[in-house]
Amino acid sequence: MNEFVEQFLLEARELIDQASDDLLALEQGDDGQDRIDSLFRAFHTLKGAAGIVEFEAMGRALHAAEEALSAVRAAAKPMSKPTVGDCLATLDQVTRWLDQMQASGTAPADADAAADDIIRRFTGQSSPPASGAVDGGAEWFDILRERHRDGFAGAATALCYRPDADAFFRGEDPLALVAGIPDLVAVDLALPGGTVLADLDPFACGIRIVALTKAPVAQAREALAGVIDQVEIVVIRDETRDDRFSAPARQLLEEQIALLQLTGADGRVGRLAAAGRVAANVLRYCGRSAEASGIDNALAASMAADDVAQLIKAIKDVVAGPQPHDATRGGGPLRAPQGLATRAVRVDMARVDALVGLTGELTVVKNAFGHLSALAQNGRDPATLAAGLRDQQARFDRLLSELQRAVLQIRVLPLRQVFSRFPRLVREIAADLGKPVSFVTEGDATEADATIVESLFEPLLHVLRNAVDHGIEAPARRAQSAKPPTARIVLRARRHLDSVIVEVEDDGGGIDIERVRRTAAARNLMAPDLLAQMTDTEITGLIFAPGFSTASQVTGLSGRGVGMDSVKAAVERLGGHVGIESRPGQGAVIRLNLPFTVMMTRVMTVEAAGQMFGFPLDTVVETAMVARGHVVPVGAGKAFVLRDRTVPLIDLAESLGLSGGRANGDARVVVTSMAGQLGGIEVDRLGERMDVMLKPMDGLLSGMRGVAGTTLLGDGRILLVLDVAELFQ
Repeated sequence: MNEFVEQFLLEARELIDQASDDLLALEQGDDGQDRIDSLFRAFHTLKGAAGIVEFEAMGRALHAAEEALSAVRAAAKPMSKPTVGDCLATLDQVTRWLDQMQASGTAPADADAAADDIIRRFTGQSSPPASGAVDGGAEWFDILRERHRDGFAGAATALCYRPDADAFFRGEDPLALVAGIPDLVAVDLALPGGTVLADLDPFACGIRIVALTKAPVAQAREALAGVIDQVEIVVIRDETRDDRFSAPARQLLEEQIALLQLTGADGRVGRLAAAGRVAANVLRYCGRSAEASGIDNALAASMAADDVAQLIKAIKDVVAGPQPHDATRGGGPLRAPQGLATRAVRVDMARVDALVGLTGELTVVKNAFGHLSALAQNGRDPATLAAGLRDQQARFDRLLSELQRAVLQIRVLPLRQVFSRFPRLVREIAADLGKPVSFVTEGDATEADATIVESLFEPLLHVLRNAVDHGIEAPARRAQSAKPPTARIVLRARRHLDSVIVEVEDDGGGIDIERVRRTAAARNLMAPDLLAQMTDTEITGLIFAPGFSTASQVTGLSGRGVGMDSVKAAVERLGGHVGIESRPGQGAVIRLNLPFTVMMTRVMTVEAAGQMFGFPLDTVVETAMVARGHVVPVGAGKAFVLRDRTVPLIDLAESLGLSGGRANGDARVVVTSMAGQLGGIEVDRLGERMDVMLKPMDGLLSGMRGVAGTTLLGDGRILLVLDVAELFQ
C-alpha cells in the first residue's frame, strides 16, 4: 500500500466520523447553518480525496449525496429523516470500500454497481433492468429479503420471473420452470399490484414469481434459458470470485467446523472454546474484525448453552459468504461498524520531541558506560569504577522509567475513538424498539491506553443495548410514570488516579430486584433459601451470571443471556471490574472501572514443575505456608482455611498439565483475589517482583485463555504471565 492510499484511508475515516456526528446532530434538531456547512464540507472533501486516489465510483456516489446536501444548504429543501438515512447509508458504503482498500491496497474494481445504487437513492430513479429484465422495478428484491432473511445466509442468486400473458398458449409452465432451478431456498408468488382475484383472467398468465437459490447465476440462467428475456436476476454472491479468504484461511475455518461436529462428551468444552478462538483469530488476521466479533458472540452463546450449534452456524455463515449485494441498505441495527481499525495514529509533536530528548540523554549514558569500560581496561581503581557505575546505573534507571512513560503516552488514545461509534447504533436500536432516546456522550476526550480503547467497543455495545432494551420503559409506561417521552442515556468517561471510569446511565425503570430473584430461582442459579437471604446488591450482581436473562423470549436484541456475562468477562480480562448502581423507578448506572494502561505491569514470579511463571501483582494478596494436614478435599477440589475463611486451592503444575514431583512439607501458596473472591495457588518456589512490559499473545494464539501476556526475563527466557481468574474457572 503506497503512502497516498494510507493517508487517504486515515483522513477518510476521520471525515466519515465527522459527517456521521453532523448527520445525527441534524436529526436531533441542531439545524444550525454551521452544522450543515460542516456536513457539506465533509462530503465534499471525501469526494475530492476519492479523486486523488482515482476512485471514480466513490466520487460519483459522493457527488450525488453532495448535490442533495447542496440543496439543503441553499434552503431549497429541508433536512428530512429520509435524507439523513440516505447520507448515513452512503457513509456505510464508503466505509465498506475503505475496508476493501485497506485489505488490498487498491480501490475496489467492482464498486460501480454499489455506486449506482447510492445515486438512485438520491435521484429517485428505479433500479435499471438486468439483462433480459421485463422492467426496472427492484422492489421485489427488498420484499424477498425481508421475508426470507435467514435464507440469504447461503443464497447465491435471487430472481424475478414475470411470464408473458400468453405463456399458457405457448405450452409454458412457469412454476415447473422455476422448480427446475437447483438448490431453491424460497419461492414466492404474487399478483400484479391492484389486481382483484375476481377479475383475474384465467387464460392470461399474470403472476410474478420471485425465487432465492443457492445455485450460482449461471445455473439459474441455464434453467430459465427459454424465457430469460422475462427474468430479472440479482447476484447475491459470486461463487466464481470469492477473494475474502486465502485457501489456508478457508481451510482453517472449515476444520474448526469439523472439530465442532465431532461427537462425544470428552473434551467438548475444550473443543468448543478452541474452535471459536481459532475461527475469530483467523478472521481478524484476514482483516474482518466485525465478523470475528460475531464469532466471539456466538462462542459466548454456545458456551452458555453448552451447545455447539450456534457457533457452527456462525462459522458456516462466514464461510458461505457475505450478505446480499445491496450496498445502500443496512443489514440490521445491531451490526457492528464494518470499518477496520486503522493502525495509524496522530501523535502530538510535543510527545515526539520528549522521546527525542530522552534518546539524546540515553546516548550520553551509553557514552559514559563506554568511558568506564575503557578505564577498566586501563587498570583504573575498582572503587572508582564501582562508584561511576553506580551513578550511571541510577541515571540509566531514571531515564528508562521516563522513556517507558513517554512511550505509553504515545500509545494513549482519546475514548472519542470508541464513543463516536455508538450514536448511530443507539439511534437504530431505539428506532427498532420504538423507544425515543436521546443519547449523550461526556468526557470523550479522556485518554486511555490503545489496548483499552480498542477493547471497549464490544462490552459497551452490550451495556447500551441492554439499557435501551431492558432499562428504558416503553413510551406508554413512561407516560404513566410522568416521565418525558424521550428517554435519556448518557455515556461518560473520566480519569481517576491510575484508572479510567466509564459509565452508562439511563433514566429508565432501574433493576427489578424481585424479578431478578424470581428469574434466578427459575433458572436454578442458586437454591431458593440462599436467594432469599441475599441482599439487593448481591441480587443485582446476578445479571452478570452466565446465561442469565430476564427477557421472556429470544430476539435479535436480547434473551440469550450472554450480553452482561461477556461484559464482565471482557472487563476483567483487561484488569478492571464492573459495578451497578440501580435506582428503582429512576434508572441505573453500569460502571466500568478500567486500568489506564495494560502494557506496564508489576508481576511476581513463581516456579512450578521447573518452569517460571508470573502473576500480576495487583491480584496477589499475600503468600503463605500451609501445612499439608490443613489442606482438605472439598468435592473434586481442595481448600484450606485462612483466618476463618475457606479458600479454594489449586496446584499450578497440575492445572497447567505439567509433570513434576511435589516436594514434601508445607505447601507454598500464593493467595490471590479476583472480584472479591480469594483463591490459593500452590507453587514450588516463590520468585522476585519486577516491572514488565507485557506483550499480548498474537496470531492464532491471540486471546488464549489463561495467559495475560508474555515478557522476556533478563537471561533471555520467555515469562508467561498468567490470568489468575481463568485458572479458577
